[in-house]
Amino acid sequence: MSEIKVASRYAKSLIDLALEQKALEEIKGDMQLFVDTLKASSELQAVVKNPIIPLSKKNSILKEIFGDKIHKVTSAFLKIVVDKGRAEIIYATAKEFLNQYNQYKNIVIAKVVSATTLNEKARAEIIDKVKAVTGGEVILNESVDADLIGGFILTVGDKQFDSSIASSLSRVKQEFTQKVIA
Repeated sequence: MSEIKVASRYAKSLIDLALEQKALEEIKGDMQLFVDTLKASSELQAVVKNPIIPLSKKNSILKEIFGDKIHKVTSAFLKIVVDKGRAEIIYATAKEFLNQYNQYKNIVIAKVVSATTLNEKARAEIIDKVKAVTGGEVILNESVDADLIGGFILTVGDKQFDSSIASSLSRVKQEFTQKVIA
């Protein structure tokens, strides 16, 4: 079974348990902390994924790092996953938990890359349009790429809307090239 499928099943189980224990928000925070911590530390990622490191050592490292900072359900979950020899999927499981949490709460993550920093009006307009299409709460992740020259690229899930000038120029160039050749 693929790592993503296994991570998805583990994440679903953890969401179900979090709902049962009425601790969904706390455990979501724990999963975000876990993802952020692993993202920031390639050494910790290597330790978690390394099959040579004994399970007890991995458990003690995770306990030392997260200890009392996380909910007892999260702590128990991490220990069970490590004890089952599945530590290599903990990071994927935490990311999948966050994805499933967003689906459960009807939260849509939209990513916008623009040529310049968006002003408040443009930001609000993009959020309103995405909200109108998806019907969910929108979290907008923004980044700037001056190579776009102007405009923006909006990505929501697997859909992408490209209104950048660089893309328009590329299309014009391609059309021009095809007409000259024909």
